[in-house]
Amino acid sequence: VQLQASGGGLVQPGGSLRLSCAASGLTFSSYVMAWFRQAPGKEQEFVAALSRGGGTTYYADSVKGRFTISRDNAKNTVHLRMNSLRPEDTAVYYCAGDRSLITSSIRDRGQYDYWGQGTQVTVSS
Repeated sequence: VQLQASGGGLVQPGGSLRLSCAASGLTFSSYVMAWFRQAPGKEQEFVAALSRGGGTTYYADSVKGRFTISRDNAKNTVHLRMNSLRPEDTAVYYCAGDRSLITSSIRDRGQYDYWGQGTQVTVSS
């Protein structure tokens, strides 16, 4: 199983970015997919997750209303659209996936078996 994250970069406050995570070597539609992030000097934290069929989404309070997670099961890809970016959104963003995850554990990074390599997002003027 491989997860390849891309789309990070430098953006000004208030700007937007779209992250993508391409998956291979798995039955993508069977996996819960999520994004986590880790800022310098901080622990990795949950950002957003999406159910296997894409019908249910989960967000951290800090990004709710600004970020949108989506998936394309035909292309084995999950996206994170980030709007109204703030300096505190600066972090390395990781995509993650798990096949057997239950809803109550969806925000728990320890429950995810597969991880991408991370993509840097920097929000600065």
